[in-house]
Amino acid sequence: MVKKVILDCDPGHDDALALLMAIASENIDLLAVTTSAGNQLPEKTYINAKRLLTLAKNEGIPVARGAKKPLRRELIIADDVHGESGIDGAELPESTIEDLDISANDLMAKILRESDEKITLIATGPLTNIAIFLLSHPELKEKIELISFMGGACFGGNMTPHAEFNIYVDPEAADIVVKSGVPVAMFGLDVTLKAQLFEDDIKEIRSIGNKVAMTMADLLDFFNLTTTRPFWADETHVEGIHMHDPCAVAYVIDPDMFTVYPMSVQVETSDTLALGSTVVDYDDVYKKDKNVQVAFDLDLEKFRNLTMETIKYFS
Repeated sequence: MVKKVILDCDPGHDDALALLMAIASENIDLLAVTTSAGNQLPEKTYINAKRLLTLAKNEGIPVARGAKKPLRRELIIADDVHGESGIDGAELPESTIEDLDISANDLMAKILRESDEKITLIATGPLTNIAIFLLSHPELKEKIELISFMGGACFGGNMTPHAEFNIYVDPEAADIVVKSGVPVAMFGLDVTLKAQLFEDDIKEIRSIGNKVAMTMADLLDFFNLTTTRPFWADETHVEGIHMHDPCAVAYVIDPDMFTVYPMSVQVETSDTLALGSTVVDYDDVYKKDKNVQVAFDLDLEKFRNLTMETIKYFS
């Protein structure tokens, strides 16, 4: 069944593959792209989203800017990972997509209000835009089929020992989303660190030969220089590139690719050492409602095949 989708993203190298997956899949009807601040400043992530759509020859998909900063905090960006542009490593085409005179929040509301079918929201950056939408349009919650987001972790973090980057940037927004009562699926580090592409995969992508393939291979080469290496790795260990964000899209395309469990998830919003952590009740200690489907594993071969099929789509 084809899912109608709005993708909220902050491109971002792994966001780039996530966006291409959403465009290429026959199981997704991508209605709009909204942009969040996160991997880079909001004006840069917005430009990157438009340029990626131009690269993919999908300039008819509307793009709207979201919030400029988190709900209650100053913005933190990941320029050490994604570079000065937010998507360093390749030359993206200049976009001819005209700026819309509508915010991300208003565009989401318009699409949901006018749709006869439920809409899936996929978020691959901080959850600021999704939280603003939920707060400002509670009457439209019933029109949301699922919120699939990349963020969080049951075990460990990559921004602090306890917190993953997207959640740490705007923990208050994440707290609103997991408490919303809307069906939610979380793709945190427990699974996204397993969604790896390797140098041979980059070579295969490059060999596909189309413009998207060459660009994506260049982006992955850059991302491979900045991706996190496990502290225990030595010269015998080969760590792939962590393709975090595509997991949230891949689940909507093929849920059977992932192993997920319903669990109670809370977000730590107090300014402690655990700020931004997603408290996943793995052993059901609190006996609370299981409000989030939490992913822990994936079929890597299926994920890799989906990646290659995505790039070949643009031939």
